[in-house]
Amino acid sequence: MAKVRVSRRRLSMTPLIDVIFLLLLFFMLTSTFSKFSEVELSASGAGGTTPPDVPPIFLQLMSEDLRLNGNSLPLSALPVSDLSTAEIGTPVLISLGDYVDAQRLTDLLVALRQLEGLKITVLGAS
Repeated sequence: MAKVRVSRRRLSMTPLIDVIFLLLLFFMLTSTFSKFSEVELSASGAGGTTPPDVPPIFLQLMSEDLRLNGNSLPLSALPVSDLSTAEIGTPVLISLGDYVDAQRLTDLLVALRQLEGLKITVLGAS
């Protein structure tokens, strides 16, 4: 019996390129492109230039609530609160409650960035 000669065709690259293009298009359309912003943090120094007669403002940040000197308020109302009329150099002490994530703290710091002249200190966990 004679051997049957099988001829091999060359593999076409066109379907492979099409698949790669479709995958690229899929991942580009399903990705989210977020704009990341910086939040400036500075270490506290030994002494500051806080006016001696200015009492500090106490902010308590919890996972669902925000309290300004003991009064509950939403995060969106922070720029029109008592902080907007605070003197330059007024210390703001931020206490973090249980289960506060980094995004919630960042949202608070971004909201406080709109108010100039405040001396912000984030207190450590107890």
